[in-house]
Amino acid sequence: MNTLGELFRVSICGESHGEALVATIDGVPAGLAVDHEQLRAAMLRRQGEGRFVTTRREPDEVVFVAGVYQGHTTGAPIALLIKNRDARSEDYTQLMHHPRPGHADMVASVRYKGFNDPRGGGAYSGRLTAAMVAAGTIAKLVLAPAELHAELIQVGPSTRRAEWDALLAATATRGDSLGGIVALRGNGLPIGIGEPPFDGVEPLLAKALMAIPGARGVEFGDGFASASMLGSEHNDPYLDGQGHTATNHAGGANGGLTNGNELTLRVAFKPTPSIARPQETFHLSQKRMETLRIGGRHDVCFALRPPVIVESYAAIALADLLLRSKRSSEHTPPRHARKAHRGVNPNDFLGRSTDWRKG
Repeated sequence: MNTLGELFRVSICGESHGEALVATIDGVPAGLAVDHEQLRAAMLRRQGEGRFVTTRREPDEVVFVAGVYQGHTTGAPIALLIKNRDARSEDYTQLMHHPRPGHADMVASVRYKGFNDPRGGGAYSGRLTAAMVAAGTIAKLVLAPAELHAELIQVGPSTRRAEWDALLAATATRGDSLGGIVALRGNGLPIGIGEPPFDGVEPLLAKALMAIPGARGVEFGDGFASASMLGSEHNDPYLDGQGHTATNHAGGANGGLTNGNELTLRVAFKPTPSIARPQETFHLSQKRMETLRIGGRHDVCFALRPPVIVESYAAIALADLLLRSKRSSEHTPPRHARKAHRGVNPNDFLGRSTDWRKG
């Protein structure tokens, strides 16, 4: 499926070296002010900067084809387009028959019987996150005043920022790559957002975030460290009737619903699979192991770029859950407003005397 969401739905299509990336967004409320400067800033954040990210430099100009008029959303579906202008497809000619380890080249070729577009990873490339970041800026408007902020907290094995440049430089010199971890914090989310069990806030966020190319794991709150804790250590005591807690080991969610505290999660990204270092791997047409030397332009550490990507994918999932929660609330009166349970009374259904058999 190329669609994420139920009420707030984002669909994307395109390939890394195709003509363009396209996204459609359904369910956007009318009257939201689209800030083009914020959109541009988000697209620049996705590209990253410095010598350890890809040298492919796309202008990433977002063109709204429909759904935005005079700077505001119209309430109609939004369609947006981002042209690819800096692709170098000649770098990928050999990969049709010599698939790259760690990429989707091999499995996509088998699944689609060789008709898939292999250039730059095709539809499986991180390039498609550009369309999701653009859509994510709209999702953030739906979530406001709630805010999401993501940052890189680990590169390879190191959590010390002062070590990162030297670590990245040494890895690049060896023709290799590194992974990393991105942490997301969400503040201002109302209590009770989520559609448990299967579309609870944690399951749906995990589904969305694991769709980011290169994502290998998602954990909420204390995550896997929770397995080593005692219940008395992990429990978050309540401080008031609004759900605020003294600690936040749960990461802002209980039972698939936001609990009113800060939402915290982390996403682990694998090392960039396209590396300059020669690799011995199977050649499909030669039917033997051969040395693969990958050309093209690639990140030493893709995790340098995903903070805004993580924000965007999370914003889309949360915007959908927020709208679904509002829909549910509109059809659910407060308990005190309901009639006390009296059992089944035929008058409630027939609108006539209890002795209804007499006509």
